[in-house]
Amino acid sequence: MGVYISVPFCRTKCSYCNFASDVFSKAVFERYVERVCADIAGSHRTVEEMGGRIEHEVDSVYLGGGTPTVLEPGQLARIFDAVRAQFGVAAGVEVTVECAPGTLTPGIIDGLLRGGVNRVSLGVQSFVDTEAAAVGRLHKRETVLDDIARLRAAGITNINIDLIAGLPHQTAESWEISLAETVAAGVPHVSVYMLEVDEDSRLGRELIAGGTRYHAHFVPDEEAMADFYVAACARLESAGIAQYEISNFARRGFESRHNVKYWTRQPYMGFGVDAHSMLFSAESDAEAVRFATPDSLEQYVAGAPLQRAPVSRNAALEESFFLGLRRTAGVDLSEIAAWFGDEAVNRHQATIAEFVEGGLLERCGTVIRLTVRGRLLSNEVFQRLISPVDVPV
Repeated sequence: MGVYISVPFCRTKCSYCNFASDVFSKAVFERYVERVCADIAGSHRTVEEMGGRIEHEVDSVYLGGGTPTVLEPGQLARIFDAVRAQFGVAAGVEVTVECAPGTLTPGIIDGLLRGGVNRVSLGVQSFVDTEAAAVGRLHKRETVLDDIARLRAAGITNINIDLIAGLPHQTAESWEISLAETVAAGVPHVSVYMLEVDEDSRLGRELIAGGTRYHAHFVPDEEAMADFYVAACARLESAGIAQYEISNFARRGFESRHNVKYWTRQPYMGFGVDAHSMLFSAESDAEAVRFATPDSLEQYVAGAPLQRAPVSRNAALEESFFLGLRRTAGVDLSEIAAWFGDEAVNRHQATIAEFVEGGLLERCGTVIRLTVRGRLLSNEVFQRLISPVDVPV
């Protein structure tokens, strides 16, 4: 099983951010850590109440945010200790912490090492200082390179760099600078996200409204963003950092074990604000059960109830398609048929053939996968593969 822990605290709220994170007083941190540790300690009871089946051994732990490294080293240690006290931690466990460049003080790095952290994800977004500053990032290029050097000196070499295609002021030339710096840094993992435009971020709302705050009028258009994404795929591939999921690239053996769980529907439990869980169901009327904590810090700390959603057999089939197709390995239709029956595949054959002809999918034997163009239009593919018809039990 994987364990995810949300830390929704930041030094500053980036204009593009649509996560349940914000800037809070440090006085809140202690109460939050206490609540998270209590929830971890009570996880077996939670699983029973949600109707799931607990997996006692954990082989991935992921602290995401927000910025977990704004916590004190002792607070991070208590979270790690709570996980180890409640679960059996497998040998070779992958322990990842997301960090904002500039938050990795010597004390924090020492705390990460003592907590068993062996993978760090740096929220770089851009190596061009003006682009980073335009969206509220507090670091500069030199900050990132210094953090990478100090992590390596401490023995943490499994490092991810996040980049965003479509930031204000970004051009093809400046995007190439970020890609070149990423490759030169020699990190084994890179995540490339296209800027999301929705009502859940300040920049997104301003873009929708056609305004100019947050440098919204300098955001590249959708065609340029798509070009940046395609350029990133080619640039990273040529450097030996192969794409293995729509947004993720890695050198061989450095794929994120934790994130792969999401796309292959392996069990995981989430703790903290807006944390999601997926476990196999203990009840015969559902394949799995998903549940989530509130996305409000106040409601979470106050003990608001979890939101539970059983996963039917049909929903599990849909998830197998749209999560599996996120991976460049694609979906093996023979495996789908073995689990859900031949009819589950047969009723999608015409749609699959249409997408193959249209250049959004490619097929090799029983395996289907998205093409480069298909990844850009993946939501269209996913929507068509979701059917309201129930799968026979």
